[in-house]
Amino acid sequence: MRVYGVVGWKNAGKTGLMERLVTEITGRGFSVSTVKHAHHTFDVDHEGKDSYRHRVAGATEVLLSSRNRVALMHELRDAEEPTLDMLLARLSPVDLVLIEGYKRDAHRKVEAHRAETGNVLIAPEDDTIRAVASDVPLDLDRCVFDLNDTTAIADFILAEVGL
Repeated sequence: MRVYGVVGWKNAGKTGLMERLVTEITGRGFSVSTVKHAHHTFDVDHEGKDSYRHRVAGATEVLLSSRNRVALMHELRDAEEPTLDMLLARLSPVDLVLIEGYKRDAHRKVEAHRAETGNVLIAPEDDTIRAVASDVPLDLDRCVFDLNDTTAIADFILAEVGL
């Protein structure tokens, strides 16, 4: 499976870039799935809903299904967090999986960077970061794109993965 990541510090523009890349790449006729790493407790379910009640009652997995979508929630219940490879193995085949986060994993990535955050770049210390998408010009030993130049960033990623 072809995978490519978008990484960066908080408020660097990762989610906006991901959203624009999915729109751009699917608009070119490719199928895309995404994986997003959350660093905190999150919940996609809502108190009072049947699925929430099943989960709180102790179910390890709750599968919701309708004619429009299927959602599988899996409670870890103190088990180890699955690795990225384990999660990717659960996805249906697509042309490209875009991954937001997982900056320490070995797949190729583009780093989103906004100068106003004051954060240092990750790229100089990480050769899996193949390019940087920034809101300011940068002098680096790899490609630098304007953070809003979605077309050029998509061209780069697609070329990197052979699509």
